[in-house]
Amino acid sequence: MRYEKGRKDASRSRIMEVAAERFRSDGIAASGLASIMKDAGLTNGAFYPHFQSKADLVRESMASALEVQAQQLREALASGGLDLALAMYLSPQHRDHPETGCASAALLPEIAREPSETRQFYTERLLTLVRQLAADMPPQTRDPEGVAFGIFATLIGALELARAVEGTELSDRILAAGADAARTLIKPRPDEVAR
Repeated sequence: MRYEKGRKDASRSRIMEVAAERFRSDGIAASGLASIMKDAGLTNGAFYPHFQSKADLVRESMASALEVQAQQLREALASGGLDLALAMYLSPQHRDHPETGCASAALLPEIAREPSETRQFYTERLLTLVRQLAADMPPQTRDPEGVAFGIFATLIGALELARAVEGTELSDRILAAGADAARTLIKPRPDEVAR
C-alpha cells in the first residue's frame, strides 16, 4: 500500500520530534530505535524509508532542535536583547525540561563520541548560533565571536550544573551565578571603554 507524500513527511517529522526529545532526555546511547518508533506511533519497519541509520536520525533531529533554539534566540534578542536571552536560557523551566531544551546542554559528551560527520554538522550549527549572538554584542566589543563562545560555554556549563545538583535552592543559585557570569562577559573591559 502506498501513502501520499504528506503522510510520509508527517511520519518523518514525528520520528524526528520524538527522537530529539528522547535523545535530550535519555541520551543518544540510551535511546533505542524501537522505543523511538513506538513513541512516534509507528512500527520499527517504518524507520528505514526515512533514515539510513540511527546516526542519520541523530544528525537530523539535532539539526531540527538546534534550528528551534536558533529561532528562540532570534526572538529573545529581538524582543528583549541579551538579558532576555540569558533569563530564558537559565530559567527553572529550561532546567526542568531537558527534553525540549538546549541540545548542547543535554548532549555534548555524546556528540563528542559521534562520527566525524555528525560532529562537523554540530560545529556548523554551533557557529551559526555563536554568530547570531555575536551580532547582538555591544558595538565596542573587541572580539564578539570570542565573547559569544564564552557566553555559550558559561550558559551550557551553568545549566548542566544546575540540572546535576540535588536541591532546588542550590540549583537556582547556580542559574543566577551563570547569568551573572555571562553578563560580566558582555560588559566592555575598562580598556575598551576608554577608547
